[in-house]
Amino acid sequence: MFSYKPLWSLPVPVKSICEMGLGSKICYTQRFIDICEDKVNRGGITLMKDISSVKINQEAISKELIVNKIQDIVWDDVFEQYFLHPELLDYVQCFTGNNIMAMHSMLINKPPDTGSMTSRHPMHQDLHYFAFRPADRIVGTWTAMQTVTKANGCLFVLPGSHIHPGKLLPHEYPEWEGGVNKGFHGITGYDSEEKKYLNMNPGDTVLFHPLLIHGSGPNTSQETRKAISCHFASCECQYIDVTGTTQQNIAIEVKEIARRRGFNDMDFKDFWKFRSRLVRGLKMHL
Repeated sequence: MFSYKPLWSLPVPVKSICEMGLGSKICYTQRFIDICEDKVNRGGITLMKDISSVKINQEAISKELIVNKIQDIVWDDVFEQYFLHPELLDYVQCFTGNNIMAMHSMLINKPPDTGSMTSRHPMHQDLHYFAFRPADRIVGTWTAMQTVTKANGCLFVLPGSHIHPGKLLPHEYPEWEGGVNKGFHGITGYDSEEKKYLNMNPGDTVLFHPLLIHGSGPNTSQETRKAISCHFASCECQYIDVTGTTQQNIAIEVKEIARRRGFNDMDFKDFWKFRSRLVRGLKMHL
């Protein structure tokens, strides 16, 4: 899987995680379940839950069907195999340069949709969440842990959208009848654009630009859909002040989350400093 697409017009596919030896998907799956069920100390890992699933009797269903994402997993003894793997970082380095920070680490667990369509993810640009620049020195990796299809809510992208419109668009919570999961901000005005659906085999990995417009559909299957993902950035990137920009809404939301956890003085930049890890080279600005 070395068929690169020019200018990131589509996400760039790389060799299967299985070919690269990035650890066992079974191992990652079990670690995720153990964290959900509080069988291991999760440290600073953040659990996020699907809003429609939590309304169901939580005693009657597995926690694996409630937690839709765990974040800040880069320091975990099991998951770090992915973020530190030399061959994955060789691909990342093509975009970031030699000095690399793992900024946003997560395992995404899309549960079967309850009928409310909350398992879908609105179209968005990842740069909306980041308080650092330049965008061209940031790259996302997304690795399928199982077969991913349109039926279980695969990724879809708008090819070339990192070039046209090629800018960060305003993001808000969509006004969906069934509700929207926490942090799932989205853009408007692009629903009629042609989408490219990314069907993937276990271990397939794509890399994409933080301005690429993408999202995912509902999981209409009976199984959860898992992927492990990270956003890497050059250590030469620098933090920016998002006050007065389209990103101020997410900055306020993040600060409120931090306050509820006892971090009263944490701002948007501190939030990113707290959750990142040097994975190759020398630490600089980030």
